[in-house]
Amino acid sequence: MKLRSTLMALVVLFGFAGNATASDYTNSTPAVQGYDVVSYQAGKRPVRGNGHFVSIHDGATYQFSSADNQKLFESNPEKYAPAYGGYCAFGASVGKKFIGDPEVWRVVDGRLYLNLDTSIQSDWLKDVPGRIKSADANWREIEDKDPASL
Repeated sequence: MKLRSTLMALVVLFGFAGNATASDYTNSTPAVQGYDVVSYQAGKRPVRGNGHFVSIHDGATYQFSSADNQKLFESNPEKYAPAYGGYCAFGASVGKKFIGDPEVWRVVDGRLYLNLDTSIQSDWLKDVPGRIKSADANWREIEDKDPASL
């Protein structure tokens, strides 16, 4: 029984994605709540990824709906990873970290932005360039801070 448990633990630790090490799995919650971030730019609507196509980037676990989307992401993750680590773009513009809803989004100049909800997104859409400028400036200050501390 003990040997079986040890073997199962080894499968879990080493049986995941190709060259990833156990220390790469620091964030077990899928980024963008499991949505395929490539699908935001490649399709009309975002689609959910799955556990068959996974990539780790900046400590976040991304899931994809296909091997092709996984390869696209891995060739240029900055193009597809959401702005502000997937936190709400409006929230970042006011110095806060709100969870971004993967179904409330916009791609602006090739970059994915999420918002907390449609009401917040309405305010964000009133001045997208100004909000992005404020969020970019604020993000440098809040990126490494706990959302509850803001």
